[in-house]
Amino acid sequence: MIFRRAAVREFAGTAAAIFVALFFIMTTVILVRLLSQAAGGRVPADAVLALIGFSALNHLPVLLSLSVFVAVLLSMSRSYRDSEMVVWFSAGLPLTSWIWPVLQFVLPLVLVIAVMSLFLSPWAQGKANEYRKRLENRDEVTRVAPGSFRESAGSQRVFFVESVDREANRVRNVFINGVQPGKQSITVASEGLVETAKNGDRFVVLLNGARYDGEPGSANFRVMHFGRYALRIEPKELGVIEQTSKTMPTVALLAMPTKQNKAEIAWRLGIPLSALILALLAVPLSFVNPRGGRANNMVFAILIFTVYVNLMGISQAWISKGRVGVVTGSVAIHGIMVLLLLGLFVWRMLPDLRRSR
Repeated sequence: MIFRRAAVREFAGTAAAIFVALFFIMTTVILVRLLSQAAGGRVPADAVLALIGFSALNHLPVLLSLSVFVAVLLSMSRSYRDSEMVVWFSAGLPLTSWIWPVLQFVLPLVLVIAVMSLFLSPWAQGKANEYRKRLENRDEVTRVAPGSFRESAGSQRVFFVESVDREANRVRNVFINGVQPGKQSITVASEGLVETAKNGDRFVVLLNGARYDGEPGSANFRVMHFGRYALRIEPKELGVIEQTSKTMPTVALLAMPTKQNKAEIAWRLGIPLSALILALLAVPLSFVNPRGGRANNMVFAILIFTVYVNLMGISQAWISKGRVGVVTGSVAIHGIMVLLLLGLFVWRMLPDLRRSR
């Protein structure tokens, strides 16, 4: 029918606009958090964009599920406000006639959400952890940034460079403060650069500087002036990247059915299932009295979405701790929402049933 194609087209247009707005808000929040970490030296500035991408891919399933839910809700609420639903009900069509157009719109998106939840999100989390591990194991020279103090991985040295000459590959006005048990050394130099020997060893070479060695709290210091002073950069191994249930592929989770893996499977399968239930739940929730407030149903709908997602998280935690089984935990949460869905449909259709009698 024509109204079905028009409804699906309106759902799609509204969902696209909502998804863009929510994606922009999510990206902004992630950017602010990562920039605060970069300002504190916990994340390198050149890694912010990559981490934003991995984090955005990880949150896409929940974001798309919320977009679908709000799109159906807003589209049908507009029909109530414009009195289109009055004409609809006057023609003798029930509220359940909207189920099929909603399913036509949401089922392809549920399939996309399932692919993202089962495959894309764990891949993004695994790559993000791997990338962070590589950043943590970068050598100390790579971490140095002009105009800021940086602490070494072992908290034994503090580095500072005033400026960086990219063309000459040199830094200006270098300051290094090294602390060892019972000893402290301060090294200053006007210039510094990195050299690589023939055997592959890398050295930090300081030019035209001085080194002060002594004991903290004592006036007995040894001063050494130098024209060229080289320090070997100790290479670091990447080490073993810890793999958790959140980063494991879905096939690997099914092959190792531990409590944590079962909980993760329940979460990944629950996201597309919740998207389908929420899209259908938006049909009875979309009722708006044209003479009343327009935001009441939206506030109630967002509250339901928040409670639903939090209940899924609680169920995942209980399954991982062995308090409930994976079937019991999943059926309990989604079953409650299905009962709420049926109850709201009956509640909204109750006046029509009375009139038909």
